[in-house]
Amino acid sequence: MYYIGLDVHKKTISYCVKEVSGQIQSEGTLQATRAELDSWMKTLPQPWAAAMEATIFTGWIYDHLLPHAAELKVAHPLMLRAIALAKKKNDRIDAGKIADSLRCDFLPECHMASTAIRERRQTLRYRNLLVRQAVQLKNKISGLLMETGVSYNRQKLHKVGYFRELMATNQDVTARLRPLLKLCREALERSQKTEGALVRSLSRDPFLAQRVERLKTIPAVGPITALTWALEIGDVKRFPSLKQVISYCGLCGDEKSSANITKRTRLSKQRNKHLQTVLVEAAKMAPRYSADLALVYEKEKQKGNANRATLAVARKIVAYLLAVDRGERDFVALENYKRTAA
Repeated sequence: MYYIGLDVHKKTISYCVKEVSGQIQSEGTLQATRAELDSWMKTLPQPWAAAMEATIFTGWIYDHLLPHAAELKVAHPLMLRAIALAKKKNDRIDAGKIADSLRCDFLPECHMASTAIRERRQTLRYRNLLVRQAVQLKNKISGLLMETGVSYNRQKLHKVGYFRELMATNQDVTARLRPLLKLCREALERSQKTEGALVRSLSRDPFLAQRVERLKTIPAVGPITALTWALEIGDVKRFPSLKQVISYCGLCGDEKSSANITKRTRLSKQRNKHLQTVLVEAAKMAPRYSADLALVYEKEKQKGNANRATLAVARKIVAYLLAVDRGERDFVALENYKRTAA
């Protein structure tokens, strides 16, 4: 077996091929194109295993190399301390260290989702970008009106009928301000239409439709929460316990232990930020739709911290999502389940 370390960049890929003994068989740099990779693979000794660091460019390179490799792994960038803390660091050395980590079985491997999941995840994350841009546009419209002293109803401002009436009848909207407001409004409407179309296309996708419908049977779980869970978690069976899923979702703090002293810190930054955001937002609304989740919220809030109560609800939602996804069945409340069992 030959072990290959790849240091991936936008335009170039540095590689280092090592034998089992650690002897360098070849090393160099090639252009980051599919044609160049095909030519390079023809020169490789067989069989070979490769590893690379997770970057924005890793996905297409992984898909292109996977059919030809005996083994292909992706390393977690935060865990590659040997590279990050090295005194001397360049692409050639980095590729060699990745090859050594793979050869000695010290590579901190991270999960690589399937191509189908990653492609649909791109669509969902683009939808999230559109939502953020829509919020910016709404704030810009409000800001333009406030800068010029125009009075308006904050609750109705972004409704189509009220906005048209404001533009037509309010004398404080000047000739200079009117074109800017129209541009912002048109951009906002385009963004909202595109966002809705993306959500509908994902919800109706045969690859996701059945799974999303099951998840939506959980109280307070709508299409966005269900889609985010399905696409960000991917294969739910890769998590052996609920605690690991909660950690991955960023709903618990770091733990620092030494001797007999254990300290819990704030919420960890090592998490899936997309899941964390959606779950926290769902947890804020959940007590309105579920008596059980409302009970969880009130019980935790009595301890004096509303934010901790929201996190407790979010963790409960994660437990529901995990159970439904693993069991591949619709959600059934505990009372109804006991009645059915009886």
